[in-house]
Amino acid sequence: MRKFLQRILTNPVIRLADKYSSHPKRQLVFDALDKLYRKITAGNEQKGLLIPVDTQKDKFIIFSDLHKGAKNGADDFMVCEQTYLEALDYYEKNAFHYICLGDGEELWENNLFAVRAANKASIEKEKTFVQRQALTKVFGNHDLFWDADPFSGVQLKSMYGVAVKIYEGVVLQMQIEGRPLSVFLTHGHQGDEQSDGNWFSKFFVSRIWGPLQSYLRINPNTPAYNSQLKTLHNTLMYEWSSQQQGLILITGHTHQPVFESLTLLESLVLQLDQARKNNDLALVHKLEQEIKTRQVELPVALNLYDKILPTYFNSGCCCYSDGDITGIEIEGGCIRLIRWKNSADGCNRTILAEKKLAAFS
Repeated sequence: MRKFLQRILTNPVIRLADKYSSHPKRQLVFDALDKLYRKITAGNEQKGLLIPVDTQKDKFIIFSDLHKGAKNGADDFMVCEQTYLEALDYYEKNAFHYICLGDGEELWENNLFAVRAANKASIEKEKTFVQRQALTKVFGNHDLFWDADPFSGVQLKSMYGVAVKIYEGVVLQMQIEGRPLSVFLTHGHQGDEQSDGNWFSKFFVSRIWGPLQSYLRINPNTPAYNSQLKTLHNTLMYEWSSQQQGLILITGHTHQPVFESLTLLESLVLQLDQARKNNDLALVHKLEQEIKTRQVELPVALNLYDKILPTYFNSGCCCYSDGDITGIEIEGGCIRLIRWKNSADGCNRTILAEKKLAAFS
């Protein structure tokens, strides 16, 4: 019976979830990002953290959209937990600063006590970063509780053993070959009236979407789902960032990795075009095979490639249905899109894309 219902209900249920939980509007998004960036750079620590960065010494890992749940059928993080734990081991051993860029906890579908009880191992790993003052926690729409609840500070202290501040955004300020560059990080739900934790969105997710997701065993974090909505979110973030000077924007929210304003699929198609021009047949074959496996990810706008500015990045998520997680590293004067995969050979880190920060300043 469940399999039959999965076939007929999965796509309609996901479309309903999108309709009632997300609907970004261009001007609202732009105004919200403008306002947040101004406040952070003006030193308003209630809104965000301003961090001066030495690009040769400082290291950052950005993960977002874990959606830690209650270890039930609606828990998208559960299948990725081991990958996440091993990734945190690597970043702790290599002295990275961890920026959790929102939706670390799924608090629309669950209460905090259930999430804490089900994710003790992850919280303990995160504590190691807290203990050396190397964890920065940003709230998203699904863990808006951290910003909205007057007792959230007490809960954070109970979780991590010390007081941990919560922010809406972070700005990393650095000098690249004598030129200033700002990296603006925020979850990416700003200006979306249906992703701001309003009562109806929370009601739909917790009372309708959550139970259906649990029963039907739906994980929406696959390339085939939500492509139109993801495209809209990514387009708005790109449009805003492309109008700024000396700034790149990193968000989460869409669960879709973006590097230099291109999704992974778009980047592969661009590489394929160049390989064909170079008559590199081996590379052409390799890229064609990889593109074939990802062709459902997004419509690709080939005619826009020569106009795109490399100003927008997205960390992806830590709740993919295959157990993979993606993130953004900033280290050694470079920015990287990375993927962690848990396989029979162990947990492996792969660099999907990399660029020198000097290219953006």
